[in-house]
Amino acid sequence: MTEAVNQELADEAKADAVEPKDPRANLPKDRLGKNYFKLFGASTISNLGDGIGIIAYPWLASAVTRNPLLIALVAVVQRLPWLLFSLPAGVITDRHDRRTLMVIANSIRAVLTLGVAFIVLGQQGVLPSPDDIDAGAVIGTDAFLYGMVLVATMLMGFAEVIYDNSAQTFMPAIVHKDNLEKANGRLWSIEQVANTFMGPPLGALLLIAAFSVPFFVDAATFVVSAALIALIPATKRVPKADGLEDRNPWKDELKEGFSWLWSHDLLRPMAIILGLLNLLGTMSGATIVLFAQEILRTEPFEFALLDSGGAIGGIIGGWSASRIAKKIGSGPSLYLTLIVGGLTTFLIGFANNWLFVWAMFAVFMLLAVLWNVITVSLRQSIIPDELLGRVNSVYRFFAWGMMPIGAALGGLTVVITDMFGSRELALRMPFFVAGALQIVLFFFAAPRLTTAKIEGARAAATTSPNDE
Repeated sequence: MTEAVNQELADEAKADAVEPKDPRANLPKDRLGKNYFKLFGASTISNLGDGIGIIAYPWLASAVTRNPLLIALVAVVQRLPWLLFSLPAGVITDRHDRRTLMVIANSIRAVLTLGVAFIVLGQQGVLPSPDDIDAGAVIGTDAFLYGMVLVATMLMGFAEVIYDNSAQTFMPAIVHKDNLEKANGRLWSIEQVANTFMGPPLGALLLIAAFSVPFFVDAATFVVSAALIALIPATKRVPKADGLEDRNPWKDELKEGFSWLWSHDLLRPMAIILGLLNLLGTMSGATIVLFAQEILRTEPFEFALLDSGGAIGGIIGGWSASRIAKKIGSGPSLYLTLIVGGLTTFLIGFANNWLFVWAMFAVFMLLAVLWNVITVSLRQSIIPDELLGRVNSVYRFFAWGMMPIGAALGGLTVVITDMFGSRELALRMPFFVAGALQIVLFFFAAPRLTTAKIEGARAAATTSPNDE
């Protein structure tokens, strides 16, 4: 009898070794779970710090230079890591514990931000105040501080690549796939509240107190966020299908992720379309601080409030995205982002009042979050876990790698237009060009991002042998 039982247990163990079970199958279907809310809290606090940085870094850059090309270069180096590092980051994300990577990334961001804070503290006696900038003070480029901003921004970008890729690929490990749209929508809603509704006004108030204070607070938020993520228990990863522990060479693993995405008839065009969309978005936003200061005549607090419009739109988008997609279909939901997003960008180019821009930001961000909830949840549900980090990073290589190019084009557009027209027209031109091209992009995207193709991809993943 004992031998029979032992043989049965041995057979079960052997079967499990051949066909490992996906640990995600044990996640609760009826709730998001306590680990999700730890991630939720960590993301909220770090996005509050990011919101403070939205005000602090551009205002610091505008205090050390008024050159549009140099201002745009800050946006370029902020996004350049997505072009240079997103592919290696995917391999790293699949090779190592994603929770640990998130803790390390936020710890690095805390140290870097603290370093910036101390440098600014030592220099704030010679920096022009927000009132001086608002009064139109003539500011020469401070080479040391400008270089510090570039280096810090670049290094923060590398840490951001690791954190964001790890966070997106970590979500399916703590949330059941049936709840991914709900989980992502709620997470992005609170991120919008913290990042663009609470953070920027707080950053403006801290900036008025002293130039260095926002950076000290920003560093503290990364510390708290890293601590919260560390409290999430380690999650089991899905074993490789062949059961081998040894890893393939780095280049082979990267090629495997690239090939998977490039052969996918939906994710390949979706990544390219999002890349072009982000290029146009950063093109119009690269010199937004100069547009706000010189055209809209905003003070720091009013500049901060501009993003609160995007926060309100993002909150509405996050909570309603799943319902909107079910009501009108995933394809038409993505079309709205392209068409209405292009119109709002174009109209901002005519604006003279920051309240109008505030309203356009609200509409634009609602649709941007709608796009993100649909497309990120789709990737999380159809990409095999053992490939999720690499495929996600390849996707974001196309999608986010275009941002530094867009920022450079935005700065060049201002400089070139300024040579042949007025300064005012030069600062408006990126919005006109980006808005018009986004409408053109819709006609390329529409036949490739249909509801039928999106639902077909989900159905194919459900019947795939990779899906347990």
